[in-house]
Amino acid sequence: MRMVFRWFGEGNDQVSLAQIKQIPGVEGIVWALHDVPVGEEWPMDKMLEVKRQADQYGLHIEVVESVNIHEDIKLGLPSRDTYIENYKKTVEKLGQIGVKVICYNFMPVFDWIRTDLYKELEDGSTALFYEKAKLADMEPIELVRKISDNPKFTIPGWEPERLTVLTKLFEAYKNVSEEDLWRNLQYFLEQIIPVAEASGIQMAIHPDDPPWSVFGLPRIITSQPNIRRFLKLVDSSHNGVTLCSGALGANPDNDIAAMVREFADRIPFAHIRNVRVYENGDFIETSHRTSDGTVDITDVVRAYSESGYTGYARPDHGRHIWDEECRPGYGLYDRALGIMYLWGLWDAFERLKKEDYHAAVKR
Repeated sequence: MRMVFRWFGEGNDQVSLAQIKQIPGVEGIVWALHDVPVGEEWPMDKMLEVKRQADQYGLHIEVVESVNIHEDIKLGLPSRDTYIENYKKTVEKLGQIGVKVICYNFMPVFDWIRTDLYKELEDGSTALFYEKAKLADMEPIELVRKISDNPKFTIPGWEPERLTVLTKLFEAYKNVSEEDLWRNLQYFLEQIIPVAEASGIQMAIHPDDPPWSVFGLPRIITSQPNIRRFLKLVDSSHNGVTLCSGALGANPDNDIAAMVREFADRIPFAHIRNVRVYENGDFIETSHRTSDGTVDITDVVRAYSESGYTGYARPDHGRHIWDEECRPGYGLYDRALGIMYLWGLWDAFERLKKEDYHAAVKR
């Protein structure tokens, strides 16, 4: 397992590269060009500037999250080919500077949805929260205002240029079914995966967060059977999944460890985090510790160890603790604590494998 840490860029992140470098076992950053509008080709000079910054601290830039997909591609509009060509050029450039994995998603309109960015937990920390009943009575534009009312930090997945045309987007998706979305995703993959193969890059789709329809929008990367179907759309080792235990874990029916054991060789990138799911369908993000949430993080890490996992992993969202002012879900302290918890589990399982091996040799 190769540990990386999401970083939003110089001047756009309260966490510094110097701080990231001090977290044990972190070898690289997970980055993106957040100021480039969705659908445009990424400029090489900006990519090289991020590489230069990371190189100063001995951190690699091998994982990008996200090269976002333009809505015209998801909608299957004639204009999608223009945006796919831009995407191809970006993939080629990323391969040239040493990127190995691109994490992206195919969620219509919203990348992720929460109703509260700073819900207080019992210990006084705060975390991202999803309240099912509140969302049922909320208009999409009201949610946008709530999430966007955070002037200090940009919010990934809530880009202003996309959200200013919210009404038009909902109208465009009115007649788009899940099967339509599957077809549009396959069209995209058939164009992109050959370019990724030639560039030495693994494409890794992120599951839908949460893994069910919201505001009537179709969502398809939601479960083990659907991931299985996705991987068959273009059956290539360069067509993979970013297995996010938190996104998928919001549905207690999803067995994350079972997914790791089935799809291990198609998971180039892992997001490992915990959520606590309530009986009424609400959920809140917790510490990474297994007993603090609903996801069996211990078994998830055990599954990665048993599979001989050599891909990249990051702790994903954390709580906001110790009065840290930070981008929602992306503070330094709790994510660093999460990394140490994951390393503790990983080291224990790796030690057990060695002990089992030596015991077998002695027998």
